[in-house]
Amino acid sequence: MHSIAIQLIEIGAIILALGLLGSIATRFSISAIPLYLIGGLAFGSGGLLPLEDSEHFVEIGAEVGVILLLFTLGLEYTAGELVGTLRTSAPVGLADLVLNAGPGVIVGLLMGWGPVGALALGGVTYVTSSGITAKVMGDLGWLGNRETPAVLSILVFEDLTMAVYLPILTTVLAGAGLVAGMQSLAIAALTVTVILYIALRHGNLVEKFVASPSEEVLLLKVLGLTVLVAGIASQLQVSAAVGAFLVGIALSGPLAHQAQRLLTPLKDLFAAVFFVFFGLHTDPADLPPVLGIAVLLAVVGIATKLASGWLAARRAGVHLTGRIRAGAALAPRGEFNIVIAGLAVSGGADSRLGSLAAAYVLILAVAGPLLARGAEPLARKISGRRRPSPQFDVEPAESEAQVPLQPGSPEETLPTSGFVYKKD
Repeated sequence: MHSIAIQLIEIGAIILALGLLGSIATRFSISAIPLYLIGGLAFGSGGLLPLEDSEHFVEIGAEVGVILLLFTLGLEYTAGELVGTLRTSAPVGLADLVLNAGPGVIVGLLMGWGPVGALALGGVTYVTSSGITAKVMGDLGWLGNRETPAVLSILVFEDLTMAVYLPILTTVLAGAGLVAGMQSLAIAALTVTVILYIALRHGNLVEKFVASPSEEVLLLKVLGLTVLVAGIASQLQVSAAVGAFLVGIALSGPLAHQAQRLLTPLKDLFAAVFFVFFGLHTDPADLPPVLGIAVLLAVVGIATKLASGWLAARRAGVHLTGRIRAGAALAPRGEFNIVIAGLAVSGGADSRLGSLAAAYVLILAVAGPLLARGAEPLARKISGRRRPSPQFDVEPAESEAQVPLQPGSPEETLPTSGFVYKKD
């Protein structure tokens, strides 16, 4: 009874603290993610006031937060859009893999951690935090931008790459044979294929199953189905985030909008818990010895993710501002990176790899959202330097009458053809 009371006190204190940190972020018009992470760091392992009794709740809540973030991101797109994007994004996805995994592999070898340690650190530096990126894009109102499908294609490509990478890493760490490794990989690939097939071919059946005139019943069905599929995917060596994302794309139309409206409060709550959980499990005392290398890797990681986002957005025909937004959105690292480092250390890799990964991820988890917030001002500054304001010597012809827009509108002035396109 006493333990339950302590857990309730800690959980209540965490949620209240999240509210206070969120209000500070709102007051200064900044993303709350860095504040959530620093708050978790202050009250986690080695912090000012470690929270122990509520740790299990926070861990489960954090996992649910990632699942709901990726589910709501999946609601933004149809299965057909996803497949089409993946077909066209393979070259960019491979470039993203080489650009971002390469520095980690090189540093791992230079640190003397061997091929296994290099393989693990390459995974740490490679993959973007889907949870943080989804939260940042939602906070900044970027989900409807033209570069968003390009960003999403890279996130999905990375998550599907993780479905292949994690079984390989686990097999290498365990010293298992080729047959066992191929078996794990085949299970992961089959799981993704089945879920994607259902989303593509039988999404209407999924919608009929969860549809209900009662919002309460709809909420329970959608939430239950999403968490269930995510859990099955995780059990079968696939990221729970991938499973949740594919459930999201299986829903479309009015049902998707209704589900998003109902789940948004839960998503916001548990997403905040996820960021706190990450901070709680980072011991500040482990960070200084590897801080220099972590800073160097973080700087390189920001540059390589900016390059990945730039390439993806350029292929999609997006202009300068959208390219910079895409790169900035991809900069944060988070949940997958810590999982990879944890697997490596528990499998016998050098313990410094875990500390380096924690410092690296913490830097980019804080710097990423701040970089995203500065993306548009940076793009405006670059645009101002690259080209002068256009001067018109003649009035446009009547056949090319211009659409008047409000000052500061994000749309370009185009011939009146019935469509208005965004710049970026």
